[in-house]
Amino acid sequence: MTPPSTTSVPAAPAATIPEASPGEVIAQPDEFAAPEPALKDAAASGARSVATGGDGPRRVGGRSELARAFDPVRRAWRVLTSMRTALILLFLLALAAIPGSYFPQRDIDPIKVQNYYLEHPTWAPILNKLSGFDVFAAPWFAAVYLLLFISLIGCLWSRVLWHAKALVGRPPSAPARPGRLAGGSSWASTLPPDEAVAAAARVLRGRRFRVAAARPGATRPDGAPDHSAAAEKGYLRETGNLVFHLALVAVLLGVGLGAWNGYEGKVMVTEGDGYTNTLISYDQFSPGQLVDTSELRPYSIKLDDFEASYLENGQAREFAAHVSYEEDLDGPTKQAEIRVNHPLEIGGDKVYLLSYGYAPHFVLRDKDGKVIWEAYSQCERRDNNLTSDCVVKIPDTGLPATGPLRTPQQLGFIAIFAPTAVVDPTGGPISIFPKAIAPGVFITSFVGNLHLDEGKPQNVFKLDMKDLKQVTTNGPSGDGMIRQKLDVADPKNRTMTGLPGGLSLEVDEVREYAVFQTKSDPYKGLVLWAAVALIIGLVTSLRVRRRRVWVRARPAAAGSTVEIGGLSRSDAEGFAAELAALTGRVRAATEQAAVEQAAVEKSKIEKPGPEKSTPSQRATPGEGAAGPAEPPSGSAESAAGSGPAGPATGAASGPEPAVASPAAAPADTVTPPDTVTPPAADSGGPATADEPEDPNPSSARREP
Repeated sequence: MTPPSTTSVPAAPAATIPEASPGEVIAQPDEFAAPEPALKDAAASGARSVATGGDGPRRVGGRSELARAFDPVRRAWRVLTSMRTALILLFLLALAAIPGSYFPQRDIDPIKVQNYYLEHPTWAPILNKLSGFDVFAAPWFAAVYLLLFISLIGCLWSRVLWHAKALVGRPPSAPARPGRLAGGSSWASTLPPDEAVAAAARVLRGRRFRVAAARPGATRPDGAPDHSAAAEKGYLRETGNLVFHLALVAVLLGVGLGAWNGYEGKVMVTEGDGYTNTLISYDQFSPGQLVDTSELRPYSIKLDDFEASYLENGQAREFAAHVSYEEDLDGPTKQAEIRVNHPLEIGGDKVYLLSYGYAPHFVLRDKDGKVIWEAYSQCERRDNNLTSDCVVKIPDTGLPATGPLRTPQQLGFIAIFAPTAVVDPTGGPISIFPKAIAPGVFITSFVGNLHLDEGKPQNVFKLDMKDLKQVTTNGPSGDGMIRQKLDVADPKNRTMTGLPGGLSLEVDEVREYAVFQTKSDPYKGLVLWAAVALIIGLVTSLRVRRRRVWVRARPAAAGSTVEIGGLSRSDAEGFAAELAALTGRVRAATEQAAVEQAAVEKSKIEKPGPEKSTPSQRATPGEGAAGPAEPPSGSAESAAGSGPAGPATGAASGPEPAVASPAAAPADTVTPPDTVTPPAADSGGPATADEPEDPNPSSARREP
């Protein structure tokens, strides 16, 4: 598509313009490619290919060597901002994101990265050098992302400029024979060509078309007068298309800026416990590249209570966390409720409730019953009935180190927690309902080195079994058993003994915990509004149809011949029906205008001219409003009044005949020859002696 014309086409010599054959449609030239002055300048610059002398820069073909030196840069910019390059970069970006979803990423799960090193000692260092574990922060990924961003902006910029010019420009001029286009038609009209085009333009404007009629005095390339109108509708389609792409750029910009300036952290909080918005408080933290972790907003949140309700089949109906929080170090304490899809907003951060589970309370005592260690251990849920896996790590047990390397003796436990515990013969310990009705803990004990002091991150839900030894214990399930079942609700059956050094372990309480996600995205508003604009632009570009309609009138013997035609970029069937309806409206408008014009001309012909009164008919100074004064004696009026009545006058009733003035006489009254007033010009009255009678009185009138 080319830009619309903004000027009428000037007359050209007839010898240089080929005439149209009867079956040929010649479109009028417009200013799509370049303005006429630019074409002249280009022709002039092409004609001269000389170098300027003097001290100025050498010019070849009208361009300086400095300008030619930047040609590679211009060509590179055109290639970068082309739609093909944008599509290629978009494909490369999707291709570059595949390693980020296949290999573990450091900012998401550093433990998996460490395990990958252990499992693939050869490939892991190579991937690390290629940023395989930090794909989305890699320089090559950022390069593709930025090139795509620049390409989209450059591609859209030229389209926006062209669209802005097209909105204020004129639609393309009408072709020579618009009626020969698909769905076009023509008819004869008694209107002159300019009035027929004006009537058609009014109809098109009424249908919300953008109309540009040929200027008065404009001519076609063959020198004939140009009576045409060009109408265009559906520019909103291109506007919606541009809005869609601009909104897409805004979404990419918002996502990129949010990833660089935002952060995300997850933490599991047991009832009665809390956390602060600091790096050390989170179980998992992913900051952006431009985030300073020492400048985080200093708020704190405490989980006061957690409530969950369930259906009879065990499905969660709803769950909510009741929290108290402080927005600043010295700020007042406030209460709030956090539910799913109803986060707590503190400043620009939002705190979401993601999940929940159970945290049994483990207590380790020595042989004298003194508490050595105690803690709530969150368990990882396994199913919807909250059968959960628990791992307990106790590094400081008070047991002496053993072996020549003085290996510490630490305790580790693997447990299965079931809120409503039963033992399935085939599946083992399970829970039949998520609510803690009969909580039970099935626990296995290990002793040895947990490797907690080596500075390597560990998964809290996994136990490093490399240097651990399984031990048997005594408890409710019997003596010397590998696994014990502890009944949390029964004080007599919730303690396990027989651990090394006479230690014992008790599970005396169960609380619920909640998983919170703290998310900071300072550009989420930009992404939201850009997404809304993206949807609006997409719907608009899909629903609106682009179409053009042309009307041309040519002089004819009885008035003019009117032609109408149009084109549509899409929905040809729908446009055919619209064009047919427009043709009917335009034709009816021209016919109505012809009828109105004929009526106006007829009224001008039939309207009588002003009467010319003789001196005898002029009113005397004494004539009042009631009628003319009585004529003096001896005048023609007196003679007429005293003589017999004319043949068309008739006698007046009464003993004396009334004397009537000439102005009040009936139209068919015959007046004396010396008082007859000649009829006005073009009045249509009878001819006088000085004016011969027209044998065809109606010849001066134009009938519709």
